[in-house]
Amino acid sequence: MIAVTGLGLQSPHGEDPQAVFEALCRGESAVHEVFAGELPRPAAAATVAFDETRWFTKLQLAGVDRVSQLAVAAADLAMRDAALPEGSDPARIGVFVGCGMGGGAAIEHAYRAGMAGGRVPPLTIPAFMPNAPAAHVAMRHRAQGPVLSYAVACASSAVAIGEALHALNRGEIDLALAGGSEALIVPGVVAAWQAMQTLADFAPDTPGAAARACRPFAADRCGFVLGEGAAFLVLEREAQARTRGARVHGRLLGYGTSCDAAHLTKPDAAGQARALAAALHMAGLQPRDVGYCNAHGTATRIGDLVEAQALAAVWGSALPHLRVSSTKALHGHLLGAAGALEAIVTLLALQQQRLPPNMHGDAAEPQCALNLVRAADIAAPGLQAAVSSSFAFGGTNAVLVFGPA
Repeated sequence: MIAVTGLGLQSPHGEDPQAVFEALCRGESAVHEVFAGELPRPAAAATVAFDETRWFTKLQLAGVDRVSQLAVAAADLAMRDAALPEGSDPARIGVFVGCGMGGGAAIEHAYRAGMAGGRVPPLTIPAFMPNAPAAHVAMRHRAQGPVLSYAVACASSAVAIGEALHALNRGEIDLALAGGSEALIVPGVVAAWQAMQTLADFAPDTPGAAARACRPFAADRCGFVLGEGAAFLVLEREAQARTRGARVHGRLLGYGTSCDAAHLTKPDAAGQARALAAALHMAGLQPRDVGYCNAHGTATRIGDLVEAQALAAVWGSALPHLRVSSTKALHGHLLGAAGALEAIVTLLALQQQRLPPNMHGDAAEPQCALNLVRAADIAAPGLQAAVSSSFAFGGTNAVLVFGPA
């Protein structure tokens, strides 16, 4: 059995996991308008209030993109929370990091500088490379075991956590620092997402419109909003955690992954269902045993409908008993870091026996026959298992199953 003994966040709602969870339970949106006047259409996103000087000296910051800065900060907080004893063997510590697109700020700055005839920073490539966050986390903590990066779009950090679970179960390592980081709120990247017509529209002159732009499973949903941040979990075998007297936040019970192998951007219900079923099988659970799903729920027209179909296929007659919400409505879609942030939210739901509500959908999509968590009814007494789903462009699906401590 794998225990979660450390949690670390740099999120749009802050860095204290309990405070972040409370804000989500209150339905507080961190989404706001970005780059007003710079883009073809209004854009909304959720950003992190981050002071990099808490974690790096000015000299250390050379060639370190924001995506790696956020990763180092969140990983540091997770390791502090785990309160590891002195003398851990660095060769038995693994780092598993999901990052969808690497250093967006570095590549944007280099492009703008080059087009203006200026000097392209010589450290652009090591700042931009998608494995930079994992490398910086490993160097900070002297982790000399496997240091692996996963770039499978929106499933990246969920896959990282799942593969860390496998490495621990195989006995390859004694401790895993697993999670993800993403920092893509730069004009070029936002404009590229707008070109795909996947981002939510809103009326910029209407107060609160940006904050409510993402409406998962709602009849009037119109797309997602981007978010940035980093989230990390410290994982270790439960026997080791109990022996050293560690505080256990919860247990990672199962992991399932699959590929749709159908379309680069269009999701497939059968593929998602395979990942959900595999995760439950590894956890030794039946659908009726699971009381909550932190859904992928991006609020796209097709994505939410397909996810509802996948849940219905696996849960069957037990579906009305599964409560569902997507917290992306409030913190945005962190892409490569989404799975890790939502895994922490799911763990805290089990710990607190409360569920973050599914916000901004006044009228639910009739074809999404899900038991959505409402703001007036978030209590979940007796919750014993929960799933967190991440479904990605490219067809990779990843599902994590958690249980209480």
